[in-house]
Amino acid sequence: MRKKSLVYSLFFQVGILLLLFVLQFILPTYHHSSVSKIMVLASYAVAYNFLLGYTGLMSLGHAMFFAAGMYAAGLGIYYLELSALGGLLFGAGFTLVISLIFGLFALRTSGVSFLIVTLMFGQTFYLSILYFNEFTFGQDGFSLAKHLGKLVIFNKEYLYSNPDIRYNFALILLTAYLLISTFIMFSPVGRTLIAIRENESRTELLGYNVFYYKLFALVLSGTFSGIAGATHALLFSYVGTTFAEIHHSISPILWTLLGGVGTVIGPFIGTGIMFYLVDFISGITSNYQLVVGVVLILMIIWFPMGIMGTLKQKWMKWLP
Repeated sequence: MRKKSLVYSLFFQVGILLLLFVLQFILPTYHHSSVSKIMVLASYAVAYNFLLGYTGLMSLGHAMFFAAGMYAAGLGIYYLELSALGGLLFGAGFTLVISLIFGLFALRTSGVSFLIVTLMFGQTFYLSILYFNEFTFGQDGFSLAKHLGKLVIFNKEYLYSNPDIRYNFALILLTAYLLISTFIMFSPVGRTLIAIRENESRTELLGYNVFYYKLFALVLSGTFSGIAGATHALLFSYVGTTFAEIHHSISPILWTLLGGVGTVIGPFIGTGIMFYLVDFISGITSNYQLVVGVVLILMIIWFPMGIMGTLKQKWMKWLP
Protein backbone atom coordinates (compact mmCIF):
# COMPACT_ATOMS: atom_id res chain seq x y z
CA MET A 1 0.00 0.00 0.00
CA ARG A 2 2.83 2.37 0.90
CA LYS A 3 4.60 1.66 -2.40
CA LYS A 4 1.38 2.34 -4.30
CA SER A 5 0.90 5.64 -2.45
CA LEU A 6 4.51 6.56 -3.18
CA VAL A 7 4.06 5.94 -6.91
CA TYR A 8 0.80 7.93 -7.03
CA SER A 9 2.30 10.83 -5.12
CA LEU A 10 5.38 10.92 -7.35
CA PHE A 11 3.22 10.98 -10.48
CA PHE A 12 1.15 13.80 -8.96
CA GLN A 13 4.24 15.86 -8.11
CA VAL A 14 5.90 15.22 -11.46
CA GLY A 15 2.71 16.43 -13.13
CA ILE A 16 2.79 19.68 -11.14
CA LEU A 17 6.51 20.18 -11.83
CA LEU A 18 6.03 19.57 -15.56
CA LEU A 19 3.21 22.12 -15.53
CA LEU A 20 5.53 24.64 -13.85
CA PHE A 21 8.19 23.91 -16.47
CA VAL A 22 5.77 24.53 -19.33
CA LEU A 23 4.33 27.69 -17.73
CA GLN A 24 7.63 29.54 -18.10
CA PHE A 25 7.09 29.64 -21.87
CA ILE A 26 3.61 31.15 -21.72
CA LEU A 27 3.50 33.33 -18.61
CA PRO A 28 3.73 37.12 -19.05
CA THR A 29 6.78 38.84 -17.58
CA TYR A 30 5.23 39.82 -14.24
CA HIS A 31 3.83 36.38 -13.46
CA HIS A 32 7.01 34.72 -14.73
CA SER A 33 8.96 36.61 -12.07
CA SER A 34 6.27 36.04 -9.44
CA VAL A 35 6.23 32.26 -9.93
CA SER A 36 10.04 32.22 -9.67
CA LYS A 37 9.79 33.92 -6.29
CA ILE A 38 6.95 31.66 -5.18
CA MET A 39 9.02 28.55 -5.94
CA VAL A 40 11.95 29.79 -3.84
CA LEU A 41 9.67 30.79 -0.95
CA ALA A 42 7.77 27.51 -1.29
CA SER A 43 11.09 25.68 -0.91
CA TYR A 44 11.51 27.53 2.38
CA ALA A 45 7.99 26.41 3.40
CA VAL A 46 8.75 22.79 2.44
CA ALA A 47 11.87 22.99 4.63
CA TYR A 48 9.78 24.36 7.50
CA ASN A 49 7.31 21.52 7.01
CA PHE A 50 10.06 19.02 7.90
CA LEU A 51 9.87 20.38 11.42
CA LEU A 52 6.20 21.30 11.89
CA GLY A 53 4.51 18.83 9.57
CA TYR A 54 6.52 15.69 10.29
CA THR A 55 7.82 16.22 13.83
CA GLY A 56 5.15 18.48 15.30
CA LEU A 57 7.56 21.22 16.39
CA MET A 58 6.48 24.80 15.69
CA SER A 59 9.28 27.36 15.43
CA LEU A 60 8.88 31.14 15.61
CA GLY A 61 12.49 31.80 14.67
CA HIS A 62 12.90 30.08 11.33
CA ALA A 63 13.66 33.35 9.57
CA MET A 64 17.02 33.08 11.32
CA PHE A 65 17.95 30.09 9.17
CA PHE A 66 16.68 31.63 5.94
CA ALA A 67 18.54 34.87 6.68
CA ALA A 68 21.67 33.02 7.88
CA GLY A 69 21.97 31.27 4.54
CA MET A 70 21.22 34.49 2.70
CA TYR A 71 23.75 36.60 4.60
CA ALA A 72 26.46 33.94 4.63
CA ALA A 73 26.19 33.53 0.85
CA GLY A 74 25.86 37.27 0.21
CA LEU A 75 28.67 38.40 2.51
CA GLY A 76 30.90 35.59 1.27
CA ILE A 77 30.43 36.78 -2.31
CA TYR A 78 30.70 40.47 -1.37
CA TYR A 79 33.79 40.32 0.87
CA LEU A 80 35.52 37.03 0.03
CA GLU A 81 34.76 37.19 -3.70
CA LEU A 82 33.33 33.67 -3.70
CA SER A 83 31.67 32.32 -6.81
CA ALA A 84 27.91 31.82 -6.83
CA LEU A 85 28.36 28.11 -6.12
CA GLY A 86 30.91 28.90 -3.42
CA GLY A 87 28.50 31.34 -1.82
CA LEU A 88 25.69 28.79 -1.93
CA LEU A 89 27.86 26.12 -0.28
CA PHE A 90 29.15 28.63 2.28
CA GLY A 91 25.56 29.58 3.13
CA ALA A 92 24.54 25.93 3.45
CA GLY A 93 27.52 25.10 5.67
CA PHE A 94 27.02 28.13 7.90
CA THR A 95 23.33 27.37 8.37
CA LEU A 96 24.12 23.72 9.14
CA VAL A 97 26.36 24.83 12.01
CA ILE A 98 23.85 27.43 13.24
CA SER A 99 20.94 24.97 13.19
CA LEU A 100 22.98 22.30 15.00
CA ILE A 101 23.99 24.70 17.79
CA PHE A 102 20.46 26.07 17.96
CA GLY A 103 18.97 22.58 18.14
CA LEU A 104 21.24 21.44 20.97
CA PHE A 105 19.92 24.30 23.10
CA ALA A 106 16.32 24.72 21.93
CA LEU A 107 15.38 21.04 22.04
CA ARG A 108 16.02 20.97 25.78
CA THR A 109 12.64 22.67 25.97
CA SER A 110 9.20 21.77 24.64
CA GLY A 111 5.76 23.25 24.04
CA VAL A 112 5.41 26.97 24.71
CA SER A 113 8.97 27.14 26.04
CA PHE A 114 10.26 25.90 22.69
CA LEU A 115 8.25 28.60 20.90
CA ILE A 116 9.69 31.31 23.15
CA VAL A 117 13.27 30.05 22.77
CA THR A 118 13.00 29.93 18.97
CA LEU A 119 11.54 33.46 18.97
CA MET A 120 14.39 34.73 21.18
CA PHE A 121 17.07 33.15 18.98
CA GLY A 122 15.46 34.57 15.86
CA GLN A 123 15.25 38.08 17.29
CA THR A 124 18.83 37.87 18.59
CA PHE A 125 20.03 37.03 15.09
CA TYR A 126 18.01 39.90 13.62
CA LEU A 127 19.37 42.40 16.17
CA SER A 128 22.92 41.12 15.57
CA ILE A 129 22.58 42.00 11.89
CA LEU A 130 21.56 45.54 12.88
CA TYR A 131 24.31 45.83 15.52
CA PHE A 132 27.09 44.93 13.08
CA ASN A 133 25.67 47.30 10.46
CA GLU A 134 29.12 48.40 9.24
CA PHE A 135 29.70 44.84 8.12
CA THR A 136 26.14 43.78 7.21
CA PHE A 137 24.91 47.19 5.89
CA GLY A 138 22.10 47.18 8.48
CA GLN A 139 18.54 47.90 7.39
CA ASP A 140 19.63 49.10 3.95
CA GLY A 141 20.90 45.69 2.92
CA PHE A 142 23.10 45.36 -0.14
CA SER A 143 22.98 44.29 -3.75
CA LEU A 144 24.97 41.43 -5.27
CA ALA A 145 24.37 42.45 -8.88
CA LYS A 146 27.93 43.76 -9.41
CA HIS A 147 29.61 40.97 -7.47
CA LEU A 148 28.05 37.90 -9.03
CA GLY A 149 29.85 36.38 -11.95
CA LYS A 150 28.12 34.98 -15.01
CA LEU A 151 26.83 31.50 -15.58
CA VAL A 152 28.23 29.77 -18.64
CA ILE A 153 25.91 27.30 -20.39
CA PHE A 154 26.92 25.85 -23.77
CA ASN A 155 29.54 28.59 -24.21
CA LYS A 156 26.96 31.32 -23.59
CA GLU A 157 27.10 33.66 -20.60
CA TYR A 158 24.02 34.45 -18.53
CA LEU A 159 23.41 36.65 -15.52
CA TYR A 160 21.90 34.89 -12.51
CA SER A 161 19.17 37.54 -12.56
CA ASN A 162 18.21 36.49 -16.10
CA PRO A 163 14.47 35.62 -15.91
CA ASP A 164 14.91 32.19 -17.51
CA ILE A 165 17.91 31.29 -15.35
CA ARG A 166 16.09 32.50 -12.24
CA TYR A 167 12.95 30.52 -13.07
CA ASN A 168 14.70 27.25 -13.83
CA PHE A 169 17.04 27.42 -10.84
CA ALA A 170 14.03 28.05 -8.61
CA LEU A 171 12.25 25.09 -10.25
CA ILE A 172 15.28 22.84 -9.69
CA LEU A 173 15.40 23.84 -6.01
CA LEU A 174 11.68 23.17 -5.51
CA THR A 175 11.90 19.85 -7.37
CA ALA A 176 14.78 18.67 -5.18
CA TYR A 177 12.96 19.68 -1.98
CA LEU A 178 9.70 17.99 -2.96
CA LEU A 179 11.42 14.74 -3.94
CA ILE A 180 13.58 14.68 -0.80
CA SER A 181 10.52 15.43 1.32
CA THR A 182 8.57 12.60 -0.31
CA PHE A 183 11.27 9.98 0.18
CA ILE A 184 11.90 11.06 3.77
CA MET A 185 8.19 10.81 4.52
CA PHE A 186 8.03 7.24 3.19
CA SER A 187 11.33 6.18 4.81
CA PRO A 188 11.71 4.60 8.27
CA VAL A 189 13.14 7.90 9.53
CA GLY A 190 10.09 9.76 8.29
CA ARG A 191 7.71 7.28 9.88
CA THR A 192 9.57 7.70 13.17
CA LEU A 193 9.29 11.48 12.96
CA ILE A 194 5.54 11.15 12.36
CA ALA A 195 5.31 8.78 15.34
CA ILE A 196 7.02 11.44 17.48
CA ARG A 197 4.50 14.00 16.23
CA GLU A 198 1.57 11.75 17.10
CA ASN A 199 2.80 10.43 20.45
CA GLU A 200 6.29 11.34 21.61
CA SER A 201 6.11 9.41 24.91
CA ARG A 202 5.06 6.15 23.27
CA THR A 203 7.76 6.50 20.60
CA GLU A 204 10.35 6.92 23.35
CA LEU A 205 9.00 3.86 25.17
CA LEU A 206 9.52 1.84 21.98
CA GLY A 207 13.24 2.52 22.29
CA TYR A 208 13.74 5.40 19.86
CA ASN A 209 16.03 8.26 20.87
CA VAL A 210 13.49 11.02 20.41
CA PHE A 211 15.98 13.84 21.03
CA TYR A 212 18.28 12.79 18.17
CA TYR A 213 15.38 12.36 15.75
CA LYS A 214 14.08 15.82 16.60
CA LEU A 215 17.58 17.23 16.27
CA PHE A 216 17.87 15.61 12.84
CA ALA A 217 14.55 17.16 11.77
CA LEU A 218 15.55 20.60 13.04
CA VAL A 219 19.01 20.54 11.43
CA LEU A 220 17.54 19.30 8.14
CA SER A 221 14.81 21.95 8.24
CA GLY A 222 17.23 24.73 9.22
CA THR A 223 19.85 23.82 6.63
CA PHE A 224 17.33 23.53 3.81
CA SER A 225 15.85 26.89 4.87
CA GLY A 226 19.34 28.37 4.68
CA ILE A 227 19.90 26.96 1.19
CA ALA A 228 16.59 28.53 0.13
CA GLY A 229 17.76 31.85 1.59
CA ALA A 230 21.11 31.63 -0.20
CA THR A 231 19.36 30.79 -3.48
CA HIS A 232 17.06 33.78 -3.01
CA ALA A 233 20.10 36.04 -2.58
CA LEU A 234 21.72 34.71 -5.76
CA LEU A 235 18.63 34.80 -7.97
CA PHE A 236 17.28 38.16 -6.81
CA SER A 237 20.69 39.79 -6.14
CA TYR A 238 19.66 41.33 -2.80
CA VAL A 239 20.35 40.67 0.88
CA GLY A 240 18.36 42.56 3.53
CA THR A 241 17.11 42.44 7.12
CA THR A 242 13.50 42.06 5.98
CA PHE A 243 14.14 38.35 5.62
CA ALA A 244 15.30 38.08 9.25
CA GLU A 245 12.28 39.80 10.80
CA ILE A 246 9.63 37.97 12.82
CA HIS A 247 7.02 38.13 10.04
CA HIS A 248 9.29 36.03 7.85
CA SER A 249 9.15 33.35 10.55
CA ILE A 250 5.37 33.53 10.69
CA SER A 251 4.96 33.36 6.90
CA PRO A 252 6.03 29.70 6.47
CA ILE A 253 3.64 28.75 9.30
CA LEU A 254 0.74 30.35 7.42
CA TRP A 255 1.83 28.88 4.08
CA THR A 256 2.13 25.41 5.57
CA LEU A 257 -1.11 25.51 7.54
CA LEU A 258 -3.04 26.90 4.57
CA GLY A 259 -1.66 24.38 2.10
CA GLY A 260 -1.83 21.40 4.45
CA VAL A 261 0.55 20.73 7.31
CA GLY A 262 2.27 17.37 7.00
CA THR A 263 1.63 17.09 3.26
CA VAL A 264 4.47 17.31 0.75
CA ILE A 265 2.86 19.57 -1.85
CA GLY A 266 0.78 21.59 0.63
CA PRO A 267 3.45 24.23 1.44
CA PHE A 268 3.82 25.05 -2.26
CA ILE A 269 0.05 25.41 -2.72
CA GLY A 270 -0.21 27.57 0.40
CA THR A 271 2.68 29.80 -0.64
CA GLY A 272 1.23 30.40 -4.09
CA ILE A 273 -2.24 31.22 -2.78
CA MET A 274 -0.92 33.57 -0.08
CA PHE A 275 1.43 35.35 -2.49
CA TYR A 276 -1.25 36.11 -5.05
CA LEU A 277 -3.89 36.82 -2.41
CA VAL A 278 -1.70 39.50 -0.79
CA ASP A 279 -0.66 40.81 -4.20
CA PHE A 280 -4.27 41.12 -5.40
CA ILE A 281 -5.80 42.59 -2.23
CA SER A 282 -2.95 45.08 -1.67
CA GLY A 283 -3.67 46.48 -5.14
CA ILE A 284 -7.23 47.26 -4.05
CA THR A 285 -6.85 48.57 -0.49
CA SER A 286 -4.12 49.68 1.89
CA ASN A 287 -5.88 47.64 4.62
CA TYR A 288 -5.07 44.45 2.77
CA GLN A 289 -3.89 42.62 5.91
CA LEU A 290 -7.40 42.81 7.41
CA VAL A 291 -9.00 41.47 4.23
CA VAL A 292 -6.36 38.74 3.87
CA GLY A 293 -6.96 37.76 7.51
CA VAL A 294 -10.70 37.38 6.95
CA VAL A 295 -10.14 35.33 3.79
CA LEU A 296 -7.69 33.06 5.63
CA ILE A 297 -10.18 32.51 8.46
CA LEU A 298 -12.87 31.51 5.96
CA MET A 299 -10.48 29.17 4.14
CA ILE A 300 -9.49 27.50 7.41
CA ILE A 301 -13.17 27.00 8.25
CA TRP A 302 -13.74 25.34 4.87
CA PHE A 303 -10.42 23.48 4.89
CA PRO A 304 -9.64 22.79 8.58
CA MET A 305 -6.63 20.61 7.74
CA GLY A 306 -5.37 22.90 4.99
CA ILE A 307 -6.28 22.58 1.34
CA MET A 308 -4.24 19.49 0.51
CA GLY A 309 -4.75 18.01 3.97
CA THR A 310 -8.53 18.21 3.59
CA LEU A 311 -8.38 16.78 0.06
CA LYS A 312 -6.26 13.92 1.39
CA GLN A 313 -8.67 13.22 4.24
CA LYS A 314 -11.82 13.23 2.11
CA TRP A 315 -10.89 12.14 -1.42
CA MET A 316 -7.20 11.69 -2.23
CA LYS A 317 -6.00 9.19 0.41
CA TRP A 318 -2.78 8.55 -1.50
CA LEU A 319 -1.52 12.12 -1.15
CA PRO A 320 1.76 12.16 0.83
